[in-house]
Amino acid sequence: MSLIVQKYGGSSVATPEKIKKIAEKIKKTVESGEKVCVVVSAMGKTTDELIALAKRVSDSPKPRELDMLLSTGEQVTAALLSIALNDIGVPAVSFNAFQLEMITTSDFNNARIIDINAERLLDEFQTNDVIVVTGFQGITNLKDITTLGRGGSDTSAVAIAAKLNTKCEIYSDVAGVFACDPKIIPSAKKHEYITYDELMELASMGAKVVHSRAVEIAKKFNVALYCASTFSEERGTYVVNALPEWLEQPAVMGVTMDKNQRKFTISPMPGGQRAQVHLFEALASNNINLDMISIVKDNGYTYLTFTVVEGASERVREVVEEVLSQYGEHRLIEDDEVAKVTAVGVGMESSPGVAARFFAALDKEGISLLGTSTSEIKISTLVPKYDAERAVRAVAEEFNLA
Repeated sequence: MSLIVQKYGGSSVATPEKIKKIAEKIKKTVESGEKVCVVVSAMGKTTDELIALAKRVSDSPKPRELDMLLSTGEQVTAALLSIALNDIGVPAVSFNAFQLEMITTSDFNNARIIDINAERLLDEFQTNDVIVVTGFQGITNLKDITTLGRGGSDTSAVAIAAKLNTKCEIYSDVAGVFACDPKIIPSAKKHEYITYDELMELASMGAKVVHSRAVEIAKKFNVALYCASTFSEERGTYVVNALPEWLEQPAVMGVTMDKNQRKFTISPMPGGQRAQVHLFEALASNNINLDMISIVKDNGYTYLTFTVVEGASERVREVVEEVLSQYGEHRLIEDDEVAKVTAVGVGMESSPGVAARFFAALDKEGISLLGTSTSEIKISTLVPKYDAERAVRAVAEEFNLA
C-alpha cells in the first residue's frame, strides 16, 4: 500500500468552494495510486473567532474548556471534506483525535503528542482511499481533549507521517519556502531546497510556512517534507538534511521577523546568581520559554533582560513577582514595541564576516539594535517594532535574498 500524508491549512479550507477544489485535488492523488491521509485545520479564521467567543463569556477561560471549544473547528472541516470526497466518488472517512487515539500530554492549549494509533488508520485504508483527520488536537490518557498550540495541524500531519513511515506534503496559500516574506518583499527568492535546520530556525523565529515543532519531528524521524501552494501547480520547496552538492550554499538562506515579542528588564536583579537560577527554574516550570537573555553587571548591580512571546507576558509578571519578592526590591520594566529580526543559514559556519555584514546593513539604515543572540546558523537582533520591515529589507538586500 502506497501512503502519503497531506495537510491543508486554514486559508486553503476557508470556504465550501475551496474544500470542493481540495477534494478534486486529492482525487487526482488517489487516481495516481496513493492512499491519502489528509490533516486539516479549521476553516479560515474559525479558531480566532472561537477564542473571541470564549473571551465574551470569560476573561480567563479555563484551558481545558477552551480546548473543548477550539477542537470543534477542525471537526467541521474534516466532516465537510469527507462529504465532498464521497460526493465525487472517493471513498473517505473522517476522524477526530478521540477516534484516532492521538494521545498527548495534559498541557492544555500546548500539548505534545505521545503516541498515535496507526493500526486504526491502516485498518480504515482497507475500505477507504482517504482518511481525513482533525489537526491541532489530541486526547490525554484520561480522554480529555487537548490542543497542540498555534501551528498544531502541521505537527499533527508530520507526526502521523512519522508513525506511518511516509512522506508529508504541507499545502497553504504560499508556494513554498521563501528567503523572506513575499508580503514585505514581493521579489523574494523561493528555495527549491532548504535544510531541516534552516527551516526549523526560520519557523521558530517567525516564518509561518511550517510550525517549528513539525520540522523538529520531521528531522528526528527523517520524514520527507514538501511545502507548496494548495491551488497552484508551481513547484514548491523540498526540505532535506543537506543541500544537493550541485546547489551553491549561500551564507544566509533567509531572513524573518517576529513582532510578537515583549522585552522584560529586571533593574536591578536582587539576590545574585541564586535568585537568577530560581527565577529561570520557575519560568521553565510554567512553560515560559525565554529568548535573547542578557545579564549585565555594573557597579555591583546586576541587570537581567530577556524576551518572551507576547502571550506569555501575564505569567511572566506573576512568576517574577512571586520569586523575586523573596530576595529584595526590584523593578520590572516592559517594552512591547520591539521586534526580532533573524538571518538564518547553515553556510554561516564556513563564511566569516556574516555578522559584520548583518549589523552593518542595519546600521546603514539607521536602525537601532536593542539586543542580540547568535548560534551556529542564525543571528537575531531586537529592533524597534516600527523598523521591523525596513530591517528585513536591509538584510535581504545585503545577502541577495530578493
